[in-house]
Amino acid sequence: MNLSFHHIAPFLTTGQNKLSRWLSYIGLGIGVLLLLCSIQMYININALLKNKDQKKDGYDYIAVTKNISNENMAGSHSFTDADIAEIKNQSFIDDAAPFLSNKFVTKANGGATLPFSSDIFLESVNEKFIDTLPASFTWKEGDNTIPLIISSDYLELYNSVFAPSRDLPQFSEKSISSLLIGIDCEGLGGTQTFRGNIVAMSDRINTVIVPESFLKWANRHFANSTKAEPNKILLKTKDANNPDLLTFLQQKDYHVNKDKTRFGRIKQILQAIVSGLAGFGVLVILLAMVLFSFYLQLMIARSKENLQLLLTIGYSPAWLSKTVSRKWIPVYVVILIVTVAVTAFMHWGFQHFIMKDNENLSPFIHWIVIAVAVVLLLISVTLNYRLVKKLLYRL
Repeated sequence: MNLSFHHIAPFLTTGQNKLSRWLSYIGLGIGVLLLLCSIQMYININALLKNKDQKKDGYDYIAVTKNISNENMAGSHSFTDADIAEIKNQSFIDDAAPFLSNKFVTKANGGATLPFSSDIFLESVNEKFIDTLPASFTWKEGDNTIPLIISSDYLELYNSVFAPSRDLPQFSEKSISSLLIGIDCEGLGGTQTFRGNIVAMSDRINTVIVPESFLKWANRHFANSTKAEPNKILLKTKDANNPDLLTFLQQKDYHVNKDKTRFGRIKQILQAIVSGLAGFGVLVILLAMVLFSFYLQLMIARSKENLQLLLTIGYSPAWLSKTVSRKWIPVYVVILIVTVAVTAFMHWGFQHFIMKDNENLSPFIHWIVIAVAVVLLLISVTLNYRLVKKLLYRL
């Protein structure tokens, strides 16, 4: 039959209960608008709070220790093999490496060039975690020179604060490599003096790094220590601001430099708010669909005799269901077009007026927002058709 809704419209009682119908339309529009705006804002938050620091290999590296409180001061704060294995098994952590530290007293002096002496600490970590690794960063037993990699922050602190206050010479990254530092190692094996040569600067690791081979030998020789008990772990992750990572660290009571993850903590709060709004939007959509289903049930109940007449004269329930359902497709399309347009306008206002045309934000809404709107249209039409079909088959 090539008939439209207009041919069977006189048989349906649609003029009554307009309030329920319009309340369902308005509720559906508000719910969809909340959901689409929440999705777009979620995308905006990720774009704005994304870590823009230059990454040499596309990863973030953050150092993690165990929190020390008044209650656990007397206990051990080292990481066990089980702790390290658990960390590596997390999906948001790509790899992890423990720091090995000196178990003996270490002092450094600058000799005639830099007349100072100070206790220092030495650490080593897996070489693949070091951002600047020259070929000269090697040591074997019997070598008197220890290659050092120090933090770039140390050199900046020395040049800006320490050297001017002591009237000492300042160094560039290239010139400091020519400086030989005396390193005195004291322990059970007596005292032995090595020469330290700064071979590179690190922007990633904030410590003094020596080859792992030297530190293992020195711990055995000066402290009779063969068991590695790392108190610090270096994590490799694609996003140091990943909320899942921060939640894991909080649950395990691990300490991390908050400056490294400050955006992640802000992101957690904002995403929780946006998720709440999205959840409320979904709830409003469901309530609107329920209210509209009541309207359909009442409309078909009041048109029962007329619809039975149509079925008697040869109209099939499937055809009637499809024909009646088509009546509300334009309504759903209009609602979704309006909500997408309002979402686009609000996003443009946010990007243009609040964020002042921030380059990290596109002036256009994300394609995911449009995709969600299309999916909602298909779901609404499908549910509407199934409900009408179910009601007509009961007649």
